[in-house]
Amino acid sequence: MDVLPGGTATFLLLFGLFLGAFAVRSGLRLVRVLRLLRHGERVEGRCADRRVADRGSGTENRYRTEYVFAFRTPDGREVEFTDHAPGPFGFEVGAPVRVSFDPSAPDRRATVAGPGAWGPVLMPAAFTVVLGLFSLGLLIAFAATAG
Repeated sequence: MDVLPGGTATFLLLFGLFLGAFAVRSGLRLVRVLRLLRHGERVEGRCADRRVADRGSGTENRYRTEYVFAFRTPDGREVEFTDHAPGPFGFEVGAPVRVSFDPSAPDRRATVAGPGAWGPVLMPAAFTVVLGLFSLGLLIAFAATAG
């Protein structure tokens, strides 16, 4: 009994598109971070907080560490933000960081990517490449089985 109409071909198509969507999302994140590194304003900031988030029972990695960074814009406004995967060893609370941000939206577009914290660049790049290749393989397999 087939669960999906079309069986294997439909599964390959849907799963390939699903993974492709995550690859595109990671690619867009990578582009935003690279744009901030290249064209954003740079200021000194600090690690403001280190939180441990509980993902709930039943997950493989139940706890996740989230880092909150803070910086002051040139006009004096204090901004806090979280960044994805700041680095393999993380940051201590109060540690100085270099922040690149978009002056038009500093609270929504900021990153600590750069020397000492390449995680915000490497993680989206890895997800984009790996998920993109896997998605491409599934879509090629779909084309082979459907055609």
